[in-house]
Formats: sequence, C-alpha cells, structure tokens
Amino acid sequence: MSTADSQPIRVLVVEDDPVAADAHVMYVGRVPGFVAVGKAHTGAEARRMLDRTPVDLLLLDLHLPDVHGLQLARSLRAAGHHTDVIAVTSARDLTMVREGVSLGVVQYVLKPFTFATLRDRLIRYAEFRGTAGEASGQDEVDRALATLRAPGPAALPKGLSGPTLERVTGALRGAAEGLTAAGVAEAVGISRITARRYLEHLVDAGRAGRSPQYGQVGRPELVYRWVRGR
Repeated sequence: MSTADSQPIRVLVVEDDPVAADAHVMYVGRVPGFVAVGKAHTGAEARRMLDRTPVDLLLLDLHLPDVHGLQLARSLRAAGHHTDVIAVTSARDLTMVREGVSLGVVQYVLKPFTFATLRDRLIRYAEFRGTAGEASGQDEVDRALATLRAPGPAALPKGLSGPTLERVTGALRGAAEGLTAAGVAEAVGISRITARRYLEHLVDAGRAGRSPQYGQVGRPELVYRWVRGR
C-alpha cells in the first residue's frame, strides 16, 4: 500500500515554539501523502486535540512547557491512543532514545533539521506503515523494519558541514541579543559570507529568525536570533 492510493497520513505537530511549529506544519504539507491536521503548543493541548481529531502520527517536540514528550507519549498509550510518534529533539541521550522505542517513537529527528531531513523520515514512515499481510520469511520482516532506518545522516546543503553548523548554532544560542553574520564569523572563525549561509540555513529550518538592525547611516544589518530559549 502506498500513500498515493490511500488516505493521507494525518499529522499533529506538537511544538511549543510558534515559529518552529509553523515551519513544521509547512514541511509536513509539502510531503505528498501527508496532511497536518493541527498544531499544539503544550502536552495538554495535544491531548485535547487527540480526543477530538483523528491523528495517525505525532511530530512531537520532547521539550514542552508542561510535560516531557516521552511522558506525554506514555500517558497517551495508557489512555488508549496508539498514534505513532516521530520525536523532535535537540537532546542526544541514547537512554532516552531506547525508552522512546517502547512508547511508539518510530523515528528521531535532531534539531536543527532541514525540510529534506523530515521529508526523508516521513517517506520512510509511510513505506513502513504501508507494509501489510503476512511475511514470507525473515528477509521480508528485516526489509520492513529497515525502511525506518536512514542510510546515513541527511545531507546538508552543498558547502555546509555538520561540525561548523554545530559551532554556528552554539554561538547563536549563546547570544541573548542575537548576532549579525559578522559577529558569528568572528565567534566561529569563518568568513562573513560563510556565516550568512549557515545562518540562512537555520532560518530556513525554522530554528532562527532574522530582523534588520538600524544604527549607523547606511544599509541596516540583519540580526539573527535563536528561536528557542534552550
């Protein structure tokens, strides 16, 4: 079964940051076979929406203001909700990853991520969800489970590297008042043009915002700010 000949997979985005939530809803809507049926900013709001809206998949931020995402998943299982979960997190705790498996977490997406990363995870989930019938043997079971596993890290845009992205992300997250491309370039040790490419990538991923800063005479500079307080 494919999503093309069945009902769209209904996704509820659970994310406390409004900018990121809007970005994730937009990302989901760009993947054929998926539809975002709503967004919730707290665990309590997610529960209320699940009680009244059919949902197949939660795109679940684990750091919510009122409950940890895994606690929410546990309570949903106890209440009889069997919705699958793709967890969205900046944490890299493998103990938490193992715990999530038992609670219906079928994929993890580490922040910051691109549309391409989420699209890959959603497509793999759709393929896994579409498997049905009785397996002919171990190989077929293995192939079904393998659809959920990415072959490797999702590629960044050409010319960007993971280690440098982490350094740019760290610099931006540590600057309460935001940074210009020049400020990031100085903090990380890269050129201003390169810094702007990484910053624009974070903006496209919904992890950073930008606004003009008017000061000295001339063109205003763009100031970039991390959209999460973490």
